[in-house]
Amino acid sequence: VLRYVSVFLFLSAIMNTVSTVTHYSVPEEMEEGSVVANLATDLGLDVKTLKERKMRVDVVGNKKYIEINKDTGELFIFERIDRELLCRLKTCFLKLDATIENPIRMFNIEVEITDINDNAPHFRRGTMHLDISESSPVGERFSLNNAADPDVGTNSVKNYHLSSSEHFSIEIQTGRDGTKFADLILKKALDREQQAVHNLILTAVDGGVPTRTGTASIIVRVLDVNDNAPSFDKDIYIIDVMENSPIGSLVVKLNATDLDEGSNSDIVYSYSLYTSERTQQMFNLNPENGEIRVKEMINYEDLKLYEMEVIASDKGPNSLSGQCKLTIQVTDMNDNHPEISIKSFQSPIKENEPIDTVIAVVSVSDKDSGNNGVVDLHIPDNMPFKLRESSDNYYELVVSEPLDREKVVCSVPGHLPFDLNPSPDGQSYSLVTKDYLDKETMHIYNITITAKDLGSPALSSTKVIQVDVLDVNDNSPLFTESPYIFYVPENKKAGISICSVSARDADGGENAEVTYSLDRKIPGPTVTSFLNINEADGTISALKGFDFETLKTFQFQVVATDSGTPSLSSNVTVNVFILDQNDNAPVILYPVSSNGSAEGVEEIPRNVNAGHLVTKVRAYDADIGYNGWLLFSLQEVTDHSLFGLDRYTGQIRTLRSFTETDEAEHKLVILVKDNGNVSLSATATVVVKVVEPKEAFAASDVKSATKNEEENNVTFYLMITLGSVSTLFLISIIVLIAMQCSKTTDYTSKYLQETNYDGTLCHSIQYRSGDKRYIITLVNLRTSRPSPRKDFVCPLRKSRKSI
Repeated sequence: VLRYVSVFLFLSAIMNTVSTVTHYSVPEEMEEGSVVANLATDLGLDVKTLKERKMRVDVVGNKKYIEINKDTGELFIFERIDRELLCRLKTCFLKLDATIENPIRMFNIEVEITDINDNAPHFRRGTMHLDISESSPVGERFSLNNAADPDVGTNSVKNYHLSSSEHFSIEIQTGRDGTKFADLILKKALDREQQAVHNLILTAVDGGVPTRTGTASIIVRVLDVNDNAPSFDKDIYIIDVMENSPIGSLVVKLNATDLDEGSNSDIVYSYSLYTSERTQQMFNLNPENGEIRVKEMINYEDLKLYEMEVIASDKGPNSLSGQCKLTIQVTDMNDNHPEISIKSFQSPIKENEPIDTVIAVVSVSDKDSGNNGVVDLHIPDNMPFKLRESSDNYYELVVSEPLDREKVVCSVPGHLPFDLNPSPDGQSYSLVTKDYLDKETMHIYNITITAKDLGSPALSSTKVIQVDVLDVNDNSPLFTESPYIFYVPENKKAGISICSVSARDADGGENAEVTYSLDRKIPGPTVTSFLNINEADGTISALKGFDFETLKTFQFQVVATDSGTPSLSSNVTVNVFILDQNDNAPVILYPVSSNGSAEGVEEIPRNVNAGHLVTKVRAYDADIGYNGWLLFSLQEVTDHSLFGLDRYTGQIRTLRSFTETDEAEHKLVILVKDNGNVSLSATATVVVKVVEPKEAFAASDVKSATKNEEENNVTFYLMITLGSVSTLFLISIIVLIAMQCSKTTDYTSKYLQETNYDGTLCHSIQYRSGDKRYIITLVNLRTSRPSPRKDFVCPLRKSRKSI
């Protein structure tokens, strides 16, 4: 700029071409390129020669905000102009020099930059803080920071406004330089406890069109004065505390407040002189935070109520205080178990005691209060006892169902036949029977009496009393079996035990001692005449042996009597079956000679063929089963090739035809043997004479007549015997079926003790009539053990006719 000025002065001096000043006025903030004026026209220059004459514009002392268009000669805004940035004074001018050549000429140009309202008022501090004591008088004045506006003239700050406030207002002041500022005036006394901070808004308004404004926040903090005493939330506190609360546990936290602040609101808590030492020993007061905690263990039963007075004082210069009263009520905790006391007790008792017999008198108490001290007393339901209200407020333990010593030896908790009925006050009971006792069901009752309070959680106590039941003779002896069935071998020696019975009595002591006897009240001779019984153990012995062939079964009664008073008895039927022994040897029925010996003579023609029946040896055994099963064998024979013997039927037949060289007489000795363990036998001798056919025929007629007569007599007696045996057999079958249906116990292995017994009873009776043989066989296939005889075969053969 200085360079241009120097050039401009130099040229002016040489050429002496200085002209007058051309004045323009433009507002600030015009857009770049905006035309200010046509300088060429205003200066009278030819636009067409501007380029040739090299016209230019120089800014004096400033940036080049304005430029000239050499084509049109117009001045235009080259750069946006901010008056507030360009000039600090109210007036602002931009000076230019316009220069042309050929000839050189210079023009002074002055452009005035006018102000526009483009700036709002603003405060140097957006927030102003004022501390005002709540004791300040009304009308006191407080200075505020004023607002500044870069604009000038009417566009500068013209006024201030304060937000609505009942405590403050403002007054506008004008300085010597015309600057506007405001003072804050207290128009109403302050109270920090009501409002500690006042937030105000100060607004500065300029005079532009449109107006612009600026704001600042005013925060007025009211300074405290100790003018408030501490106060509690309540004047009277009623606190509930559980007894046995842990030491150190919080009872209550007192809350005293002071509307002041700082040290004026710092509070210290303390007991007043009206609080007892006992209370202060039980509860600790924290002076800093007002917490009251348990200091010693609290017991409801010792003291139920505590009263205290607490003072709250502030720490201000002139300390102020407030107070409150506390009532601490101790809440009962269910910490005492009910106590059961047995006032009277009766044991043992007879099982036939009447219902409602008093067994015991029970009382119950609980040191707690309310529901914690209300006690429910009960016993297990499944017992023949119950609790009942007594006239003097006790409970009675009574039997609730029959007692049976033999069924239950001792009581089981939860399954006892007893009951409890509480009285209205729930403090006294009588334990009485509610049903008849039965020692045979249970002879000892352990009665658990449970006392349970209604606290939460509930506490309970138990006491067990033992009631012994005395026996009464109310049960008859019972036999272990009914009826009894015994199997006794025949020929047993007299005086030896044949069987034994046993009876049990459900009673105890002497009432259960049983004696045995035979029922001999039946008139006439009976089997009991030769039987004897041991009164102590029920062993029965026979005074004589038995013969199966004479007596196969008999029955009698045994009576069992206890030793009670009065005594009770029962009887049982005993059935005895005689078991056959091999005590009879076979008896030869044919051949029999006239002198009674087992000898006979048979004559046969010489011309018979092989297989001819010579004769049949007949034999009988009084025993049955294997003992009566007969086998035939040739013991002696003159010619083994000529005669053969059937071992089962006793038939003698020819094995071949006779020859001329065969002898005319042959002697055969036949051995007849039973199948008993110790086999018995008999022999018969048959002499066979071989005769010519005519002689044989004549002898055959005579013999046939004799034989038929003999056979008819034998058949008659056989039919009588067979009918009797069949009747006896059917009766035995019916009795056996009835006994087996009434008792399923297998007695076979118990009573058949023979060493070779194979588990199968097979009895047979053989009868013979002429050439016919009849066998009645009884087979019992029940067995309880494997047969020791591997070759056992029941004596039935296809060659026999069986009934």
